[in-house]
Amino acid sequence: MNREEISAIAHAGHPIKAPLDDDAVRRLLDKGLPRGDERVLDLGCGSGEWLLRALAAGGDVHAEGVDISAGDLSRAREAAVRAGVGKRLVLHEQDAADFVSPQPFDLVLSVGAAHAFGGLLPVLAAARTHLAPGGRVLIGDGFWDRTPSPEAVGMLGDFAGLATTLDLVAADGWTPVHGHISTRRELDDYEWSCWGTLAGWALDRPEDPDSAGVLATAATRRSEWLHSYRDSFGFITLLLRRTP
Repeated sequence: MNREEISAIAHAGHPIKAPLDDDAVRRLLDKGLPRGDERVLDLGCGSGEWLLRALAAGGDVHAEGVDISAGDLSRAREAAVRAGVGKRLVLHEQDAADFVSPQPFDLVLSVGAAHAFGGLLPVLAAARTHLAPGGRVLIGDGFWDRTPSPEAVGMLGDFAGLATTLDLVAADGWTPVHGHISTRRELDDYEWSCWGTLAGWALDRPEDPDSAGVLATAATRRSEWLHSYRDSFGFITLLLRRTP
């Protein structure tokens, strides 16, 4: 079983692929879509959950998503059709860093996908190229809440602390207008959901040739979380506007 298939199973119970609960997602989208008729772009959209929720919120939002995963995009299309919003969703199968659109967007979002661009500032640079005048960027990325272990840095990346992360964003020409720091409950719920769902899939299918490997992966990921980064990793989601 490849990494994409494992991720799809792990996130079946937590389709927002980041440690945010439904209320936090709703509040962030409410702040990011004040008119209800915005054009929205998700760079690294995965299965499109942020876009689906934006489209389902009412109004006349139109959305586009970019991702390299054909499987995730197929799931997004099917979900959009089931929700009756398929005509307002366009999906592009390509590297988000290479995406070019003839029209700008009122909200550009990328939550938990900064690694695909090489970090927080590179993903902000990409978002800037797609942003309409007066538009907003919704971005989510990790930070170190406490000094991390070398193992944690090796697993998750060389993040900055919270204050330094905000300083870097401001120095890059952005002003935060709203934000959400994931709570301990959100962080733990995300990890329990991912690795518990993955383990449950394997336990329910003892005859599947992938079962033992999937169960071992779930145990490894749970151990890495508990032993290496649970006490140091944090997650911040920011709604940003360009600083004049």
